[in-house]
Amino acid sequence: MRRFATLLAATCAVVLLAGCSTDTQGTSFTTATDPSAAPTTGASTPADGSATTAPAVIGQIRWTDFGNTGRVQTGNLLVPLDYHDPSKGTVDLYLTRHLALPKQRIGSLLVNPGGPGFGGSDFALQAEDIYSKSLTDRFDIVGWDPRGTGLSTPTIDCISDYDHFYAGTDITPDTPQERQQLVDLAKEFADDCTAKSGSFMAYMGTNNSARDMDSIRQALGEAKVSYFGFSYGSELGATWVTLFPTTVRAAVLDGAVDPTADATTSGVQQSAGFEQALASFLADCGKNTKCSFRNGGRAATAFDALMAKIDDHPLPTEAGRPPLTRAMALTAVAQALYSPAIWPELQTGLNDAQHGDGTALLHLYDDYYQRRADGTYDNSLEAFQVITCDDHPERPTVAEDDAAAPRYQRAAPRFSPNTTGSYTCTFFPKSIDPMIAPTGKGAGPILVMGTTGDPATPLASTRVMASTLEDGRLVIVKAEGHTGYGANTCSSRVVDNYLIDPVKNAPKNGTTC
Repeated sequence: MRRFATLLAATCAVVLLAGCSTDTQGTSFTTATDPSAAPTTGASTPADGSATTAPAVIGQIRWTDFGNTGRVQTGNLLVPLDYHDPSKGTVDLYLTRHLALPKQRIGSLLVNPGGPGFGGSDFALQAEDIYSKSLTDRFDIVGWDPRGTGLSTPTIDCISDYDHFYAGTDITPDTPQERQQLVDLAKEFADDCTAKSGSFMAYMGTNNSARDMDSIRQALGEAKVSYFGFSYGSELGATWVTLFPTTVRAAVLDGAVDPTADATTSGVQQSAGFEQALASFLADCGKNTKCSFRNGGRAATAFDALMAKIDDHPLPTEAGRPPLTRAMALTAVAQALYSPAIWPELQTGLNDAQHGDGTALLHLYDDYYQRRADGTYDNSLEAFQVITCDDHPERPTVAEDDAAAPRYQRAAPRFSPNTTGSYTCTFFPKSIDPMIAPTGKGAGPILVMGTTGDPATPLASTRVMASTLEDGRLVIVKAEGHTGYGANTCSSRVVDNYLIDPVKNAPKNGTTC
């Protein structure tokens, strides 16, 4: 799905350093029929016809040096809140870039970490830890916090007390009162979002973020740019290549979802992916004598018993925090399943829980929600929900959402035992700009990568994305974990070679690493 998205954004925290020098780069925004023919004087007209003349103040980036390497910069770019009506105001995008080596530079590579809801600025600031030297030497790695997220403004704000909304809920309610609590909390969340962010939250969807990408391209003064998106970033990328195909030099969509699925089907597909990943984890634990939750080789049976026990009797955690419920425990499991590197932490957490202590699983749960040491949270979950509801036109009733619960149970009996709906968008305002259906028509070959053991964006969904695009080239990575770049030498090499020369090195559809 999207939010159970890539962990890289959570692990690439940086310390801001004082900047010193600045330079300005930008263009004026006027309508042009072919963006590739007028890279420095005109805005492209997307396929939906949304391009429009914007105020002259929009379109310039003032870059400031970041740190002392001489290769990293930060900047800001004003873009229209509503591309159909720029008089409604602006969004101030926070950007970062890691500069290529001048003699090797090919162009700019825009990057997105997923979500939706994660800011992407860290991905340029930490480019040398995320991308190969082949890419960082040849491309200006350009990251930005998508509208509503991170340091871009306005920022989506809905809630502050996450425990109130997520820690005490019972996903298998036994009484009408417990069921009603879930409905009431969903409505309270939506009402809080509307009260705090209602003046702009209708414009936070993926279509507008794709339009922002074209604004960034224009401000960089480039006829065409390349793109590398992880997880939800694949949906953003697919939207961009569809709206602005003549501006696409190359695009990598790593960990792609099924773009043809409605909200419920997409959720069911993801639950099935986590169910498969959980089964792999439990099978590995049962065979691994070093796994602290091995239970004599019966880890799966022990897991089922533990979840049932927690459902009936939540476990104590640390002072001042709520007891661990089944919903919290499964969120902790999801967090760990993104990468096999986190499996040992999950083994310990489950073993501790089996012995009556939910603290270690609480910490994984907190990691998922991006809880800081001081007990505050970033806004990634709030942004996720607003962007998701902006993107999807469906507003199921409570009864309709409840009716979908058996689909989740059949697809993922361990991971999604919920007996009610989630009501994610039930109480949100109607979407005014749902995500377009991607085609990639005219954009050229697009590399679409999927991992055989991906829990969040299952390979079956990624296959659909590749087949939906006009020239999607599927690359299959044999590995556990979410997204494929860096999973093995082959997957990195295929991506790097394609980005360096997308005409010569576009992989054959079905390439396997």
